[in-house]
Amino acid sequence: MAKDRLIIFDTTLRDGEQSPGAAMTQADKIRIAKALERLKVDVIEAGFPIASPGDFEAVRAVARMIKDCTVCGLARTAHEDIDRAAEALKDARSMRIHTFIATSPIHMKNKLRMEPEAVIEAAVSAVKRARQHTDNVEFSAEDASRSEMDFLCRVVEAVIAAGATTINLPDTVGYGLPESIGQFFRTVIERVPNADKAVFSAHCHNDLGLAVGNSLAAIGAGVRQVECTINGLGERAGNASLEEIVMAVRTRQDAFNCDTRIETSEILNCSRLVSSITGFPVQPNKAIVGANAFAHESGIHQDGVLKHRETYEIMRAEDVGWGANKLVLGKLSGRNAFRARLQELGIEIESEEHLNQAFARFKELADRKLEIFDEDLTALMRDEAVTPAPEQYRLVSTRFHSETGETPVAEITLSIGGAEKQARANGSGPVDAAFKAIETVATTGSELLLYSVNAITSGTDAQGEVTVRLSRDGRVMDGQGADTDIIVASAKAYLNALNKLHVGAERLNPQV
Repeated sequence: MAKDRLIIFDTTLRDGEQSPGAAMTQADKIRIAKALERLKVDVIEAGFPIASPGDFEAVRAVARMIKDCTVCGLARTAHEDIDRAAEALKDARSMRIHTFIATSPIHMKNKLRMEPEAVIEAAVSAVKRARQHTDNVEFSAEDASRSEMDFLCRVVEAVIAAGATTINLPDTVGYGLPESIGQFFRTVIERVPNADKAVFSAHCHNDLGLAVGNSLAAIGAGVRQVECTINGLGERAGNASLEEIVMAVRTRQDAFNCDTRIETSEILNCSRLVSSITGFPVQPNKAIVGANAFAHESGIHQDGVLKHRETYEIMRAEDVGWGANKLVLGKLSGRNAFRARLQELGIEIESEEHLNQAFARFKELADRKLEIFDEDLTALMRDEAVTPAPEQYRLVSTRFHSETGETPVAEITLSIGGAEKQARANGSGPVDAAFKAIETVATTGSELLLYSVNAITSGTDAQGEVTVRLSRDGRVMDGQGADTDIIVASAKAYLNALNKLHVGAERLNPQV
């Protein structure tokens, strides 16, 4: 019997970006979208076009560039939202409009302040409006898992009759349990008379750590689309992890009558790219893509794997991208090899000038590091120094002094709006001194919420990747910086966050 197709709907660029501090530039979104296209996801939810002009332009750019995936834009049930999404998606080879409204009593009463009948009317009107632009329309009943079943079934039947082709029933707050989620979907599919006219979809959040389990339970109940993100990125505790769902279904074909078209060998590259761009490191014990996912410490386990891999491994590391493309370049490598490897990693070079800047930085790094890994290249290309974009704040030079028994001192020269300024400050450590020196001349009044350091590769010459989360005027933004000098990396990360705060426009929250 032929297997059903399980549609993978990736919302890293939309729901994933709603992680606190995980804002992405248009260039970031394009890089991730291209990686998702190589991964062969079916649908890329590129953003929420009406949220801000920047969101609109990013969705439009992704729609124009992606050829092998459907590109989707989110919209509330307001007609202006839907028309804005359609405008952003008009150049897509394959487009989808995704409209939603809450259906749970707590949301209808306290957030929407709408009567149930008005909610049904709004949902139907939105789907009909979207159908004027495309025949690929998805409807989501926000907080479906806490909705009253009779009412939810009425809504679903009505929107399918109006033309919705995909019905998404999200566990918006991660409240569900696998057994209850499975029964929930079975009930809806059985009770809705026209359920066979639409594909049912699950969108599970991870508040109780059950997003993947709930998604798999939904698949077992007849769902044929799952909405997920790379590395489980997303609001609060995140979304269901794409890599875990895909590999669970692929590995347990005895349990699932469906499979995906995902090119699993691209999973690791995609995971690393998203981690690098967002500054959210992957924990070592994370399934599939964590550094320890295929590592065996126990002597008994090592012996078993050496004798027969399947004693302790249920999937091959190579199948998800491990074991390939690790060490690639050194200081003797030329421009063509450098360019080719960037292209393999999905990193686009916008111009010869951009390539020259990047190659010069690569040569500088190669003089300090014996071996250059893919992770080094990804971090290098995230550096503002090789990114052709205007910066309000740019690091010109640094000098640090730290001595036992003496107060650490940082001396920093910054370019602020094109004018160089110098600052000197003391701190409890060299990083603290560097941040204080920056604020002395930048005077942004930003509050430091998070400081994280991660070694990109192994070895004492490894680049340190620093993530800094800053808050200013109620806005939160993450910045990343990488360098073999961890203090310089820290200063770069701080300035990266300041630049994002400087240029970032206010965005509407789709949940409001």
